[in-house]
Amino acid sequence: MIGLLQRVKKASVTIDNELYSEIGAGILVLFGVEKGDTKDKADKIADKISKLRIFEDEDEKMNKSIIDISGEILVVSQFTLAGNCSKGTRPSFDNAEAPDKANEMYEYFIEQLKSKGIPVKTGVFGAMMDVGLINDGPVTFILNK
Repeated sequence: MIGLLQRVKKASVTIDNELYSEIGAGILVLFGVEKGDTKDKADKIADKISKLRIFEDEDEKMNKSIIDISGEILVVSQFTLAGNCSKGTRPSFDNAEAPDKANEMYEYFIEQLKSKGIPVKTGVFGAMMDVGLINDGPVTFILNK
């Protein structure tokens, strides 16, 4: 399970030239599910994201969490995070979870974030999406549980 986190000033998902969802200040999470990933892993990543101190305090130090700043999260499914580029020039997606299981984990992960009181918006699992963002910093982290 892989979460690519970007601290954003704002982010959005557009599908078929229609705005689907958008957030203000918070975190864009690109979320990939690999074969063998469990709900326990999703729980750990959701917990980590809710507590991760990546927002600046009054002294410009990364000392505040998404909850501390009353921020929002936009979660976008991203199976290409499970891609392996170590051999050749074409990525292998052998380690990506099957779509039905991956969607189940994606939905579960979203519910875990919401259960922590964080406003969560999403993309559409499996859809072709245009993801727009203004990366704040830029600040980007990879969580791989």
